[in-house]
Amino acid sequence: MLDLSAATPRDFPYERLGVRALELMLLIRGFESRIEGYAQQKLIRGSTHPAVGMEAVAVGVALALQSHDTIASTHRGHAHCLAKGADPGRLLAEIFGRQDGYSHGKGGSMHAGAADLGILGTNGIVGASIGIATGAALASVQMGQDSVSVAFFGDGAINQGIFHESLNLAAIWSLPVVYICENNQYAQSARLQDMVVNPDLAARGPAYGIASARVDGMDVTAVHQVAHAAVERARSGAGPSLIVADTYRFLGHMVGDTEIYRGGAEVSRWRERDPIPLLAAQLNERRLLTPVMQQAAEQATKERLDAAEQAALSSAPPPPASAYTDVYGPHGGM
Repeated sequence: MLDLSAATPRDFPYERLGVRALELMLLIRGFESRIEGYAQQKLIRGSTHPAVGMEAVAVGVALALQSHDTIASTHRGHAHCLAKGADPGRLLAEIFGRQDGYSHGKGGSMHAGAADLGILGTNGIVGASIGIATGAALASVQMGQDSVSVAFFGDGAINQGIFHESLNLAAIWSLPVVYICENNQYAQSARLQDMVVNPDLAARGPAYGIASARVDGMDVTAVHQVAHAAVERARSGAGPSLIVADTYRFLGHMVGDTEIYRGGAEVSRWRERDPIPLLAAQLNERRLLTPVMQQAAEQATKERLDAAEQAALSSAPPPPASAYTDVYGPHGGM
């Protein structure tokens, strides 16, 4: 087995990235915690899927990337976008279906993209991110670039055919792509243990000769270390990697989920491993964060999200005449 974890750095760069990681996780937590209220106010049309509790995966991976690297996301993709640098006001405007959104209000929660930030889109099709990121990695090689592509997907998507097809192709061509499986223990309402015989999902990578690792997805420092190793491995030409991050969503699969498939005791156990207090404690232990500093960061996050909300609400819906714009790109011919 090609063990990716054996190549990870020994220490997380707390001084350089610790506070930044905390700020990003606070931003994502605050943003996602407001989604249910927006849905109840009918500001959001259609379904939306908060990632409260899963912030460490998005942030740990994003902090290992460079600005020209790309990500392909999922239906639960707001966290990935924010971690990659998306403006919360423009992202919220997109979720509200307003024309100042990243996709001019036409994509909504599950189809938001920002090409200038390397965000190839959130996606409502389970597993679609895997093929998109693999294609982006192939394009990087063909154009002589050194960018790395990341595919985020859930444990439910790992049983899709595109997972096996893409990993096989990426391995054959040594593509610069990192596959991140966010194993939040449920495929909507189906438990992982009921869907696979072997719950060690990282064991699937070596079958394709792909370096793989399983990591604690509630610890941003652990995620970052293994992601950094995978990204640098891809950028050096050593090929793809598979990372399975064990995490948990504190809220339902989507806004309005009855959650009859899991009990409160289970949720409480996972909440005890909340990634934000965990990182705060690590920073405090190293004297890089004080309670006053954390309080200031939380207040700054609230003010930023309040401003984002006002910006999104002040944006108008896209005019009906724009329905057919941004549908086709220019055709350069052969």
